[in-house]
Amino acid sequence: MSVQVIKRDGEPEYAVLPWADYQVLLQAAGRATQVPESAADARPGLSQLTGLREAKGLSLEELARTVGISPHYLGMIESGERQPDAAIQRSLAWTLGVAGWESAS
Repeated sequence: MSVQVIKRDGEPEYAVLPWADYQVLLQAAGRATQVPESAADARPGLSQLTGLREAKGLSLEELARTVGISPHYLGMIESGERQPDAAIQRSLAWTLGVAGWESAS
């Protein structure tokens, strides 16, 4: 199994492994998954922003401050009332570790 370990501040934070190895681990754990039809299908959408933020343990206020917008505006993005511009999408992608938002339309 080929695993890449990504560290932050000298401590392991992420493990990156080939998809096939990941599938084997899921099957061993009894958690099968479907393979996405395309990479775009695997990318979380802005509609999942609240869940992604909560999974990172960030409050609405913390994420808004990190991204450089008001909590009210972030709330409007999370609820789908507003579509963020490219700069905000890049900042959200960077902060939440989501690939692809920086090029979303």
